[in-house]
Amino acid sequence: MLKANPRKSVQSFRNLVAGFAVSALLAAPLTAIALDTALIETPLGDIEIELLKDDAPNTVANFLNYVQNYKYYKSFVHRSVPGFVIQGGGFTFNGANPVGIIPFDPIENEFKVSNTRGTVAMAKLAGNPDSATSQWFINLADNSGTLDTTNGGYTVFGRVTRGMDVADAIAQLQIIDAAGPFSTMPVINYVSGKFITEANLVMTDITADAEPPVSTFVMNAGLNDAWYNPATSGQGFFITVFPVLGVVNLAWFTYDTELPADESAANLGSPGHRWMTALGAINGNTSVMNIEFASGGLFDEASEITRTDPPGSDGTITLTFADCSSGTIVYDIPSINRQGTVPIQRVANDNVALCEALSAQ
Repeated sequence: MLKANPRKSVQSFRNLVAGFAVSALLAAPLTAIALDTALIETPLGDIEIELLKDDAPNTVANFLNYVQNYKYYKSFVHRSVPGFVIQGGGFTFNGANPVGIIPFDPIENEFKVSNTRGTVAMAKLAGNPDSATSQWFINLADNSGTLDTTNGGYTVFGRVTRGMDVADAIAQLQIIDAAGPFSTMPVINYVSGKFITEANLVMTDITADAEPPVSTFVMNAGLNDAWYNPATSGQGFFITVFPVLGVVNLAWFTYDTELPADESAANLGSPGHRWMTALGAINGNTSVMNIEFASGGLFDEASEITRTDPPGSDGTITLTFADCSSGTIVYDIPSINRQGTVPIQRVANDNVALCEALSAQ
């Protein structure tokens, strides 16, 4: 957790996870999608953005890639410099600590539109014009004199059409020094010396307005099956879709032939824990699912089982199906500092015909 004090010798977010520890970049294709606007919801109001697809097509596609893969879920504004910019898109908050958003591959710079007040641009590494990934910022003033002429120019990919008053209000919030990238972090109703909670942060939820797709694959009962990761010999998934209830359940398990020794390190959970479950609502071909760990219990014997409290707070899985035979799992598990992407395919093809028939209805 975060604790700040007036002397700036603040306690950083405990175990500053992921943002600095994760080195792997998860590549994802950039696709041209008919999206015109994005909405940033904040505790102080909404900010509507016109996306400049003609001026910065790859940068817009990159931004939408993060939106559609739920990378910005529970993200927050971590930087505020009044009269200059407010910045977000770099970190999410898991209820106690910040978690660095795992970036897709950096994109090439597309500087064209000037960094005037109300424009939205991508942050990048100093001295590297082609290093933008997930972090965005809103120009609070005409910054063209500096941002248009340094580091190849900062690529503007959007323009605020409604809600600049909200951006200005965020810039007027109390700012604390929580060390590192949080040295100019805006906070709401924060009492010095206390731990920072989600209510103290400028949390953001980013969505995009899309034209209805011509054809979209929808999860159906034909996906009920055993699935596996073809790149890994010891991981499997049981997936059950409940179309009437509008939910899908997933069980992720390992099937090692021998249980590891008690003292061995485990990649997921404790050495004796071989299962993880997740449950989420169906949204077309995708579901964002809450993860729950459970431990204890003996086969065919009454014994106490320990579960996550509150239920489903260990992290999230985004389950996406491209068709009846292949899918992708994107997981973010802050409780054990694990994030990544897993491709999945069926163990057997018995239900493919049923899935295709239900998809055609």
